[in-house]
Amino acid sequence: MQTLSAGALALRLDMPGYLTKQEDIAIPGAADLIIRSLLDRQQFSDPLGAAEALGISSATWPLFGLLWPSGSQLAQRMATRSLNAGERVLEIGCGLALASLVCHRRGVDVTASDCHPLASDFLRENLRLNGMLPLKYRTGQWGAEPTGTAADVQGRFDLIMGSDVLYERDARGSLARFLDRHATESAQIWIVDPDRGNRSAFSKQMAALRFEVVEERLDHPALADVPAYKGRLLVYQRALTAV
Repeated sequence: MQTLSAGALALRLDMPGYLTKQEDIAIPGAADLIIRSLLDRQQFSDPLGAAEALGISSATWPLFGLLWPSGSQLAQRMATRSLNAGERVLEIGCGLALASLVCHRRGVDVTASDCHPLASDFLRENLRLNGMLPLKYRTGQWGAEPTGTAADVQGRFDLIMGSDVLYERDARGSLARFLDRHATESAQIWIVDPDRGNRSAFSKQMAALRFEVVEERLDHPALADVPAYKGRLLVYQRALTAV
């Protein structure tokens, strides 16, 4: 059974305002990763109001810095996915960017993106812990207008991936439009979703932009110390235009 497993924990006190932990993460099909994450969901620190200015509340602030089951599922898929020469890959809502780290280690041209003000700091630290070279990071906030700076996600990608990004109702279709803007004409978009209720509405928004979807169940029962998972991989690709 493919899963991520955590090793020994080490509390860290060297980051201001919040506690972190360090874990050895085993990813089937890939080398282990050392990941620093927030200690728990109770951590919060926004002394300059940077997160608040982006609409990130104290309740949602720590979510970027935790390891989530759907993120683990995506990382596992990227560990064994066939590599395509010259392709550009983008991870949206990356959080701790497990999937991006797996891709980066495999030599993929990958860009991680998130809107949380600390996501890039944690990414740099986890790259350092694993002895990796720098990885491209950009700000990607699909519910807001781009700032037009080099810090924003720019250009188009051959694969766009994300995990558990359908966590809120998006009546305006902001995410779908963001994906349409940054996907090449033949791109695939991989979303691992833990059966959230917004999936159907999102697929309708994608269909309006000519994206067809193929769904794959990722369910597996609990085994030993491996927790059960229920969810699916959603693969979107633009429908071919009739000649």
